[in-house]
Amino acid sequence: MLYDWLQHIEFRNDWVLPFLLLLPVLAWIWARGERTFRSAFTVPSAEAFTARSLRNSLVYLPLVLRLFSVAALLLAIARPQVREVTTRTEGEGIAVMLCMDVSGSMLSQDFVPTRLAVAKEVAADFVRMRPVDQIGLVVFAGESFTQFPVSTDREGLLAQIASLRSGMLEDGTLIGEGLATSVQRLDAVKARSKIIVLLTDGKEEAPDTRLIDPATALEIAKAKGVKVYTIGMGSDNAVPVSEARRGQVFDRNTAFIDETLLRRIASHTGGDYFRARDRESLQNIYAKIDRLEKSEVEVISRTRFGEEYGWFLAAALALLLFELFLRFLMIRTFP
Repeated sequence: MLYDWLQHIEFRNDWVLPFLLLLPVLAWIWARGERTFRSAFTVPSAEAFTARSLRNSLVYLPLVLRLFSVAALLLAIARPQVREVTTRTEGEGIAVMLCMDVSGSMLSQDFVPTRLAVAKEVAADFVRMRPVDQIGLVVFAGESFTQFPVSTDREGLLAQIASLRSGMLEDGTLIGEGLATSVQRLDAVKARSKIIVLLTDGKEEAPDTRLIDPATALEIAKAKGVKVYTIGMGSDNAVPVSEARRGQVFDRNTAFIDETLLRRIASHTGGDYFRARDRESLQNIYAKIDRLEKSEVEVISRTRFGEEYGWFLAAALALLLFELFLRFLMIRTFP
């Protein structure tokens, strides 16, 4: 506790501090004066003066107390202060919806350890880089689901990103439904601008239960004024992944990405399409999106100084009183 206090202490009148170096000189002058001007008298035997007692052992204690009292007084004059800085971040943020593919192909190991693991890590870093934005999370595979509503709750969102796993939804790749769900969630949010970052490693795989196709979802996004950045994730080589579906295990090729569809979605909504072939390129993509969609952020700092000189002033007074008590009541000298 004392160490932390000393780390935050500052002296307003720091020009006083060099005077502390004079204290050893004062101690030498006082000690020399004590020996020079002390009275002398003749006695028949010095035996009584050789006996040691508590009283004559403390004969120099008043001098020590006087020096510490002066030191405390000098520190009080130097005006020690504790600086407390409070910061607050304000600004007009952007509403961002992360739309992530969690289909079985995201378990491909062309990204180490898997595509999904890397996508989660990089998305979490992106969330941490945007302190004032409202951010939500939609996941999709063979269906779409709002994993986390648009919010400024960073810790809650990061926890949901960390919990993502392949198999949490029916398998498949419904890009259109993921996009439509994201637009729907953003529509109720008030923000200067609204963007979607849609990440997938495959193409639209439409079961009979599909509700919205990609073309319809694209038109909805355009009508709502939502900008979409699309990311195709995967290496150029085919990567077989073993998947379990409906009780059967089989291998599927995960090299195919419908770049034509992803480019069309991005260009028609005012966004961009990016291709991520490894972890570094995915990190660069999110960093570029972060630069393209800057929020208006204002950091307000307020500094308050707490005066601490009273403690040193009280210590100086206490030491001086104790010195006077010893000098005139306990350790009286003759004459």
